[in-house]
Amino acid sequence: MKKTETQVTNSINKKLKRIIIILFILFFILIASAGTFVIVSLAPVDSKSDGAIEFVLEKGWGVNKIADELEKNNLIKNAFVLKVYIKLNDTPSFQAGTYLLSKSMSADEIIGSLTTGTNVVENSVKVTFVEGKYFPYYIKKISENFEFSEEEIMTKVNSEEFLNKVIKKYWFIEEDILNKDIYYPLEGYLFPDTYEFKKDATIEEIILKMLDAMEIKLNNYKDEINLSNKKVSSLLTLASMVELEAVTPEDRAFVAGIFYNRLNVGMTLGSDVTTYYAVKKEMGESLTLVDLNSCNAYNTRGTCVQGLPVGPICSPSLSSIVAAITPNENDYYYFVADKNNKVYPSKTSSDQDRVIKDLKTQGLWPE
Repeated sequence: MKKTETQVTNSINKKLKRIIIILFILFFILIASAGTFVIVSLAPVDSKSDGAIEFVLEKGWGVNKIADELEKNNLIKNAFVLKVYIKLNDTPSFQAGTYLLSKSMSADEIIGSLTTGTNVVENSVKVTFVEGKYFPYYIKKISENFEFSEEEIMTKVNSEEFLNKVIKKYWFIEEDILNKDIYYPLEGYLFPDTYEFKKDATIEEIILKMLDAMEIKLNNYKDEINLSNKKVSSLLTLASMVELEAVTPEDRAFVAGIFYNRLNVGMTLGSDVTTYYAVKKEMGESLTLVDLNSCNAYNTRGTCVQGLPVGPICSPSLSSIVAAITPNENDYYYFVADKNNKVYPSKTSSDQDRVIKDLKTQGLWPE
């Protein structure tokens, strides 16, 4: 017996209803499963654990880095879930420091600790390293805050064993730091900043932490560095010169452009700041003719160095590093700075002479 059209329609409707009901059930199962997965992912790694794990949250770390490091230290179950969870919630900013955390803490408890500064290790010490300083200043700062002599620190950081270790560990450090003409192999590679160290930190831990900071900064410009076709050592060397020649980010980018212009046409850089470093005098001391004409691998005022110095001459700030990586493109070849550190560019040496004369007349020339 044939089914009527109405019966067929009713049969189809019943099947559709069953399919819709099944889909709804599957949807709710999926939602419930996802919710369970998130809850489990944010739960403690080991609720019975009573051990403490020291976790260092570095200044400048973002959510992705923090989550990855927490997972690496086995303090959370799933970094991806935590990243999404933090970004979906109105989470306060994280506070740098050294924390004592536990596998028995939930993700929420860990986030609370890292955003409020609770569970911070008290036996830590903060040390500020100023940009534009020579390497011995950094060694002295470490010695002043830890129980190491300057000689002990210098011996460690200049040892061939340690230098080969950092060459292997960091992509931006190459074998050119082993050049025997270089005064201090890691000059220019320790990023100037305020750090929090454990009071019982070793020399190696201190130096590696500062190199880690430099790596984090340079990683943000890796594409630009690769496109520049310049070695990082050359970029840091030019950045260290820019650091001592100019003050504002704009002037630094402009000076970097001038230095590159001179290099491109085979001119010597003629920078007094390299002479100070070459003869181991502090900036502001008097330079003699003997100093200016001294022949070594750093002095660009003499005739022995046609390009860049053999290595960096100080620890450059981030703005100077950025200036070396992305300089201001201009058509100037000379510059001077007045006593207020304002930079005046010139296209020819005669133009520069006129600028100097005007600055002297105005009382702006540094004596």
